[in-house]
Amino acid sequence: MTHSSDRKFWDEPLETQSRQQWGDLKLRLLKQHLQHAYDNSPYYRDSFTAAGIHPDQVKHLDDIRRFPFISKHVLRDRQLAVPPFGDLVAVPERDIVYISASSGSTGVPTASPFTAQDFDDWIDYEARQFWSSGLRPEDRYCHSLNFSLFIGGPCVLGAQKLGALSIHAGTVPSERLLTILRQFQATAIWTTPSYAWYLGETAVKEGIDIRNDLNIKRIFVAGEPGGSIPETRQRIESLWSASVYDYYGLSDIFGSCAGMCEEKNGLHWAEDHILVEVIDQESGEPAKEGERGELVLTTLKKSARPLIRFRTGDIVSFTSEPCACGRTSIRMQGVHGRLDDMLIIKGVNVFPSDVEAIARKDHDFTGEYKLIVERENHLDKLTVEVERAAAFHGADTELIARFSRQLQSITGASARVVILPPDTLPRATHKAKRVEDRRSGVWS
Repeated sequence: MTHSSDRKFWDEPLETQSRQQWGDLKLRLLKQHLQHAYDNSPYYRDSFTAAGIHPDQVKHLDDIRRFPFISKHVLRDRQLAVPPFGDLVAVPERDIVYISASSGSTGVPTASPFTAQDFDDWIDYEARQFWSSGLRPEDRYCHSLNFSLFIGGPCVLGAQKLGALSIHAGTVPSERLLTILRQFQATAIWTTPSYAWYLGETAVKEGIDIRNDLNIKRIFVAGEPGGSIPETRQRIESLWSASVYDYYGLSDIFGSCAGMCEEKNGLHWAEDHILVEVIDQESGEPAKEGERGELVLTTLKKSARPLIRFRTGDIVSFTSEPCACGRTSIRMQGVHGRLDDMLIIKGVNVFPSDVEAIARKDHDFTGEYKLIVERENHLDKLTVEVERAAAFHGADTELIARFSRQLQSITGASARVVILPPDTLPRATHKAKRVEDRRSGVWS
């Protein structure tokens, strides 16, 4: 598929179809995919049978709720029980041409296999998503994500598919990356929000005039909730004089499952590849549109290893309101946090992303922050450390009072606020670690 740069859509009939057409397409794909999983995966055949449900009983999209959930623990346990990929795999190994793997933070990386068609479908969607974010054949795109089994690595092929000159930089040192951006006058880059911030600060410290020495117009970010936080996105855009687009993906499906168009009003979902549910994390019932809930995903095409009702642990919200760009897919309004990142302070749920929004919105702070959780008299207490901006010359007590008020207003939680001098907290070179849990002596 070739495209001229003035075309607005990668696949206009698909991207602009009605919500009824989206529903019909998803139902047809879902029926086929569930049957494929039942016929070819021992795990799913046993799981469906135990739940008393068969794919031929699916008449409506809501029928997906009759199928059991799976989790990361299931993927890991089944992979260990039936190496190397587990018994959720629904194709012969000879049909598998690529694998990615999770980071394995718990000690056992989980592999995500792809057939040739799975891989091609993924890269075509990457190209579609890049196109919606304004990337064009005349761009010079620098891919600065890890290539070592990381699902974000091959996403660069989406930029190549749409015709952009692609620079496979990977995770080189910051000074080297800045040299590459300067030498080739790259117009776009993909990294994490924390690293985009760090790289911009590094450029300033190195004496690089970002606006004149570099040529970055678009920054694609993923891997952390920060890209969905308007305050963080705006601070990065101000630093770089570039537009920031947030993408969402996960190793168990593929690199980008959703991303921002040029309107930057939420992340358009890949509805022809994935069926999305947002559920109340306690009851398991569907959350109302616009309300926060846990993201649950069902693949619709990925034949190597179908994922049926996969609980991601990500807390999100969605809207089906029309987007000004003309695309009609549902939009994720951001990743508000993860269940395993959520802190419960005196009965109040606090996500690091809520604290980040405060730290990044107020320019009297540098934007860096850290959360410290301790236990005192059998109760958890929270300390938030934030840095004052170099240009702020007022009293720390003023900043403490201001931050405390905003934290109470947004989260309902109270915390001890500590003001630090600029450049006190460590800067993240890739994914940031924001929480120090002194109850167990670990960071997350």
